[in-house]
Parts: sequence; structure tokens; C-alpha cells
Amino acid sequence: MNRLLRLGLSIPFALPLYALLVLLGAISLPWNIAAMLLYPVLPVATGRALGRRAIAFAYRFFWAAASLSGMMRIDADCLDALRDERGLILVANHPTMLDALLLVARLPRSACIMKADLMRNIFLGAGARLARYIRNDSARTMVRLAVDDLRNGGQLVIFPEGTRTVTPPLNSFRPGVTLIAKLAQAPIQTVFIDTDSPYLGKGWPLWRVPPLPIVFRLSLGQRFAPSQDSNALLQQIELYYRQSMEQRAPDAQPACQTSRAPTLS
Repeated sequence: MNRLLRLGLSIPFALPLYALLVLLGAISLPWNIAAMLLYPVLPVATGRALGRRAIAFAYRFFWAAASLSGMMRIDADCLDALRDERGLILVANHPTMLDALLLVARLPRSACIMKADLMRNIFLGAGARLARYIRNDSARTMVRLAVDDLRNGGQLVIFPEGTRTVTPPLNSFRPGVTLIAKLAQAPIQTVFIDTDSPYLGKGWPLWRVPPLPIVFRLSLGQRFAPSQDSNALLQQIELYYRQSMEQRAPDAQPACQTSRAPTLS
């Protein structure tokens, strides 16, 4: 009986949240149909720019609707200072399935590294291909495409944990990001994603309603210069994340200033 009562009480809160997810699908599907038609006819550079700006606009619209509905509270203003910076890698921790949407919405020059099977997703694939997002099925190809994109003035959004956080505060980092930085001679800007909600974290089902509103706060951390010793730099960045996340207070205000770490030789 108590379970049925809780379920009944959660329905009024669940409906607006589910409506937001339907809205996200309703935005994504028509654009992916259009992107499928545009992909073979647009020049690569035009398709890349249009695809990335369209995705950023769509996700920013979604977050605005989420905020207006009262279901979510999002503070990602710090990213706006980076939107026009060329040849920049952005790394972030990865607590939820929504993290990439948070970053891309504010960064219309950015590309994501995506799982290969998502490139076949009806809601994501065609738009991602038009935007020249980067598949992760071949490590060598992934690195080459990421380096080329950065050299052409793009931005790269990457989650070095490789998947959503399983062992808080952070999974072990996977190699790749610091090698890309070395080859492209691109700086690495760290971003922290703080949330008070388990929603769409690892193991949290889409249909299960979390405590509302869901709060996301993004803040900028240190910026690391590329290093010839990419393995040592990866260890340095992971240690920086672990130490910083252990010290972060849950109600801390986002720090919008970027500090720069010493360059490794």
C-alpha cells in the first residue's frame, strides 16, 4: 500500500519530467531527418558548422524549457566564455547521461567522441554525422579525426572516465585525451559537473522519478598545457580531479575563473 501511495503521489511530478523527455525526442527526430538529407549535399566544412550549431541550439532550447518547467535548475553560464575559442579540449567528470547535452548546448564549435552504436541511433546518428562527431570504434582513427578537428579550429568535448561514474567520486581515467592534446598542441580545459540528483546516473532507469528539481552546476577548473609525456599528464589531471572533488562543498557556488596549471616538460 505504501508503495502504491508513493507511486500515486509521484505521478503529478513525473508527467512534466516525461514531457521534457518527449520534447527532447520531438526536437531531435526532425533535425536528424533533415541532417540525413543534408549530409550528402553539403560541403564538409559547411555541414560541420551547421550541424554543430543546430545541435547546440536544440539542446539550449531543451535546457531553457527544463528550467522554465521548474523540473531542473541549470547553471552553465561559465562555458559561455569559451564558446568562440578555437582548438580547445574540454574534459569533464561524467555523473549522468545528460552531461554531454549540458556542454554542447553552450559550445557550438564543439564535437563529441561518441560510441559507434550511437551513430546509428535514430535520434542522434544523422545529426552527429553531419556535425562530424567522432566515433570511438577505432582508437587510431578516433585520435586522428580529433587532432584534425582541433587543428581546424574545432573544440573537443570528452569524458576521460569513458562512461558514467560507477565508483564515486570518479572512475579511473582512460588514455587518449592527453595524447590528442600532444599531437594537436591543444590545451585541456577542465570542467566540473555538480549535481544533487542520481537521475540518469549509472544504473538509474529513465522512467524512475528522482527528487525534483534536478540541479546542475558547471564550473571551470585548471587549464593544462599539452605535454610530451602524455601519460604523466593524464595522471596529473586525474589526481587534480580527485583532490578537487573531495574538497568541493555540495552548496559551493561555481567558480568561473580559469586557472592554469604548470606545463609539464
